[in-house]
Amino acid sequence: MLKQIITAIFFCVFCLCAQAKTVSTANWQVIPLPKQVTAVDAQPFVLSKKTSIFYTDGDAKQKRNAEFLASYIKELTGIDVALTTRKVDNQIRLAVADVDGGKEAYRLNVSKKAVTIDGATHAGVFYGMQTVMKSLPIVKGEKQVLLPAVEIADAPRFAYRAFMIDCGRHFFSVDYLKKLIDIFAMHNINYFHWHLTEDQGWRIEIKKYPKLTEIGSKRSGTITAPQSGEYDSVPVSGYYTQEEAREIVRYAAERYITVIPEIDMPGHMQAALASYNDLGCTGGPYEVCRHFGVIKEVMCAGKPQTLQFAKDVINEIMDIFPSPYIHIGGDECPKERWKECERCQAKIAELGLKDIEGHSKEEQLQTWFMDEVAKQIRARGRKMIGWDEILEGTPSKDVTVIGWTSPKATVRAAKAGHPTVIAPIQHFYFSNVGLNKITGIPSIERVYNLEPYQDGLTPAEQQNVIGAEGCIWTEWVKDAKKMEWELLPRLAALCEVQWTQKEQRNLDSFLQRMLHIHDIYRLKNLNYKEDIEAAVKK
Repeated sequence: MLKQIITAIFFCVFCLCAQAKTVSTANWQVIPLPKQVTAVDAQPFVLSKKTSIFYTDGDAKQKRNAEFLASYIKELTGIDVALTTRKVDNQIRLAVADVDGGKEAYRLNVSKKAVTIDGATHAGVFYGMQTVMKSLPIVKGEKQVLLPAVEIADAPRFAYRAFMIDCGRHFFSVDYLKKLIDIFAMHNINYFHWHLTEDQGWRIEIKKYPKLTEIGSKRSGTITAPQSGEYDSVPVSGYYTQEEAREIVRYAAERYITVIPEIDMPGHMQAALASYNDLGCTGGPYEVCRHFGVIKEVMCAGKPQTLQFAKDVINEIMDIFPSPYIHIGGDECPKERWKECERCQAKIAELGLKDIEGHSKEEQLQTWFMDEVAKQIRARGRKMIGWDEILEGTPSKDVTVIGWTSPKATVRAAKAGHPTVIAPIQHFYFSNVGLNKITGIPSIERVYNLEPYQDGLTPAEQQNVIGAEGCIWTEWVKDAKKMEWELLPRLAALCEVQWTQKEQRNLDSFLQRMLHIHDIYRLKNLNYKEDIEAAVKK
């Protein structure tokens, strides 16, 4: 009998040890760090094949959320969970509820019985799901994962959290853009700024002007290195049909990301001039640019057909993109041609424009041109957004400004009363050739340590800063490997600047938490800067 008891005890201990080897634990120290994380002294939730995800019957958005969450759990843990509209024990429950903190806020409560994710909206639920996903250990074939009991109350610091991808210099497929959108969603990005036109390529179908894609989407070659004067003979082409663009809009919207289209004008338009020569001051001929930089050939602001072209294009763009923001550029528009152009000078005279302190009459002409396009945007209930050079004129206060030239540009725009987005080249341009020479932890610091509320702004002026945006320009980015290498893990640093409260941000803490998100990158076969990881592990 004693032998049987000893054998039974040994068997139980063996089973417990075996079970211990098949159980891993989630970690709520995720990126971006939630606003409030409170550990609860209670038993954990056991995630296993017996777990189900509850959503409200008939709620299509919540069903899609549940499907996303099930796929995340399967990808990271290998555990299949079922979806149900019936509440039972051992369940993850999704619900839209009364949650403080704005429309993207959520509450996450974990107990032995259930995990509840309550969002102020479906988007809030989605961000709660991202926190769960990023907390999970990466294990395959284990029977259980423990989620420690916790109460999380979270909401973003900024409502505008964007990333821009330039598809004008180099074209990226619809499938690859979807992959980028998934990356953005994992980092709580809610705006995809899609730069669609450039001197080097026009990438969006405009039915009224078919030559824009017939001619403007193709170039014969590309300069081989900055200022080299040497060109390859490799053709570059590609554009998105309107249906493909709508598919990107749909795909992003399912992940609570709004696509902001950008048609850059009146500069950076040589691909359009090559397609329709009469849009320029000289009448051409023009070619789609093979080199990069600031190009002196710009749209002629003095020709009525040019303004009509701009309005027609923006109208078609608004038919495709439901975004509240329509970006019309306004950056890097040299005035050399306008100073020489009889039509532009005649328009300046007609409008009675004169040089004033800080603003030339040609800069005032650009303000007039942009305002005329903005009227078209406002008439359809949308908002104009542009780069900070639009402050060289006197734009309307309702125009949103992206401050890219320096943090001071953000201060200038916010002080002038504009809704303002901080995106300085020195910090948030991930493709900056010079700054990409910075390696290891300093390459993260230049992103993570920038404070959007710059010194010199009053509390009232700070409220004009609506968010932050990162950018990748693709002069020297031709493929996915380079794109992701520039993007990751700096996007993780940016997303914490965009989401997490200032007093909670800590670089040392971030770097330690970053190691797990690197594990997720590897799981997803994403490329990232491994020198940062190596520096942290030293």
